Amino acid sequence: MKDFSIGVIVSTYNNPRWLEKTLWSYEKQTVAPSEIIIADDGSGEETRLLIERFSNVLPIKHVWHEDDGFRKTKILNEALRLATADYLIFTDQDCVARPDFVETHARFAREGYILSGGYFKLPMNISEQISYDDITSARAFKLSWLKEQGLKCSIKCLKLVNKPWVAAFMNFITPTKATWNGMNSSGWRSDILSVAGFDERMQYGGEDREMGERLFNKGIRSKQIRYSAIVLHLDHKRPYVNKEALERNAAIRRETKRGKVVVTPYGLK
Repeated sequence: MKDFSIGVIVSTYNNPRWLEKTLWSYEKQTVAPSEIIIADDGSGEETRLLIERFSNVLPIKHVWHEDDGFRKTKILNEALRLATADYLIFTDQDCVARPDFVETHARFAREGYILSGGYFKLPMNISEQISYDDITSARAFKLSWLKEQGLKCSIKCLKLVNKPWVAAFMNFITPTKATWNGMNSSGWRSDILSVAGFDERMQYGGEDREMGERLFNKGIRSKQIRYSAIVLHLDHKRPYVNKEALERNAAIRRETKRGKVVVTPYGLK
């Protein structure tokens, strides 16, 4: 394995059931991260106790601020302040990682690049029933098992084939751009700090991609690994979506692109 430390930053907000399933998946990684930082956007006591329990088995750091609306970008910047690993994977509370997840990001990491991983959406019934044994045994990532649970298959099921040649081919031909996405992306901590992290003005809707766009303006390139580095996305509602925030975020991203902004004055100081 490469000679650098690798950490994982997991954003969360008041969904301890899904966070628990996600943290189970880091107990059985083929390459263990040196740190797992929970970026907590104001969750309550149940989440704090859950994280405290997992701290006995995982190298967890918990960074929290009070609940004052959707402030994911701000708490992610606080997590960045706390991070010490050379290389950082960013993901969410509802993203259960395949056992080779950290190893795959480490294997594809290159100087001057970010990585854009993939996710496979589970329906609510499977999201709810998926258990500790299903996750830690890795059968939850097997297409045959998911079909037995009632999964209806489509072309997206190719993400679960888990054969290197299939993943390489699909990564090559996919029309999806390799952008920075909050569910499954990674990069060098030094590069992320050099653009001042996340723009704290942004709420839900493209807030992760905007930072990636500033990395591109800096000259960082992206590599597509959406069929290689896989997480299962647990289903949930999105009550925090609002039209005004989406429009404001779109305007900020337009300015980032038009002005070729690299360092945001609204990020890490």
